Amino acid sequence: MATILVVDDELGIRALLSEILADEGHTVEVAEDAAQARACRERIRPDLVLLDIWMPDVDGITLLKEWGSASLLTMPVIMMSGHGTIDTAVEAIKFGAMAFLEKPITLQKLLRAVEQGLAKPPARTATANLGALPSDAGLTIEAVMTGGSMPPSLPMLLGPQPEQSFDLDRPLREARDAFEKSYFEFHLAQENGSMTRVAEKTGLERTHLYRKLKQLGVDLSRNKRGPV
Repeated sequence: MATILVVDDELGIRALLSEILADEGHTVEVAEDAAQARACRERIRPDLVLLDIWMPDVDGITLLKEWGSASLLTMPVIMMSGHGTIDTAVEAIKFGAMAFLEKPITLQKLLRAVEQGLAKPPARTATANLGALPSDAGLTIEAVMTGGSMPPSLPMLLGPQPEQSFDLDRPLREARDAFEKSYFEFHLAQENGSMTRVAEKTGLERTHLYRKLKQLGVDLSRNKRGPV
């Protein structure tokens, strides 16, 4: 089992996550702000960190950058926020986070993220390439600004796939569409074109998923297979 550091300024969240993770057999340490998180990271050398973004002294992104610039990101870091956006998630991934979980965090998503975070090496900080894109069902952006059944927030981001780059020097809408297209093409390839399984992984209804793929210009014939 692993040693996990939970960093959150809300006592209730620290207590809840600690209880859940301890029940899974992990050793849990807690910190309520960046100062305590720094001290805990130095003292216990955690195997994984759950890091809240919005904290009163130093925010989680700033602490993540600090650890990265000091070569202290020797452990996977999963960011948490109740106000996640695509910009925040991209920034977190850019500076070395392996995951982005939206609060309230469900038990299933938490345990899956922790399990797979512990199974992967920590992400390396990237300044030009955003190579940390979703790699499996539990650790995906379930819907990125879809305007449909999911809210315009970022539930989760995790798991580096083979490195790729995105041109960020263009309007947000165009950059977002390019990101979404790569995301859906990745999952279509992973599932051999199965719309049913891709819908399950991304958290979209099949009809909405199909409309989204058509809107993005995804070539469905490349992964065409029998009816599913």
